[in-house]
Amino acid sequence: MVAWLESGAAQAQLRGPTIETARLILRPWKASDVAPNTAMLADPDTARFITPDHKAVTNETNGWRNAAVIAGHWALHGFGMFAVEERSSGRYVGRVGPWYPAGWPGFEIGWGITKECRGKGYAVEAARAAIDWTFANLAVDRIIHCIDPVNAASQSVARRLGAKREGQVELNGDTADIWVTDRERWTA
Repeated sequence: MVAWLESGAAQAQLRGPTIETARLILRPWKASDVAPNTAMLADPDTARFITPDHKAVTNETNGWRNAAVIAGHWALHGFGMFAVEERSSGRYVGRVGPWYPAGWPGFEIGWGITKECRGKGYAVEAARAAIDWTFANLAVDRIIHCIDPVNAASQSVARRLGAKREGQVELNGDTADIWVTDRERWTA
């Protein structure tokens, strides 16, 4: 349930940048993103790579918590994953952008795209915009992408971004490949 504001009251808003690409808008999160993000995470093929326990999110409360963590990353750090929408339709496409919670192996740009929107190049387009924004706005010289060794689709995205595989790390009890995009190579 959402509490409605009294007449004349102002709701607190987290302000973040909005980035437009040829086909996408990367923007701050809003309440209407919770349901499509939850639907994306309900897909077992998506959840196996982007939920901490690799399980589909099957209820509204856990979907809300997931979106709140991602949106809250902005409040705590001043950066975070963007909600991504398709410019032509306004449809939620997924989430892409910076991710660096406590205990993470490095400053990451990650991506998660809805099943219906895969295969269109949206992950690459949004990740490029997020990497450009990161290097233009944050004192970061190295961006990682943590990718499950069997996630061929995300490996392809990393390659298209020019990232290089530089080993493995244990992440939440699993092994992840670390792909790296460094500032010098990116801006050359």
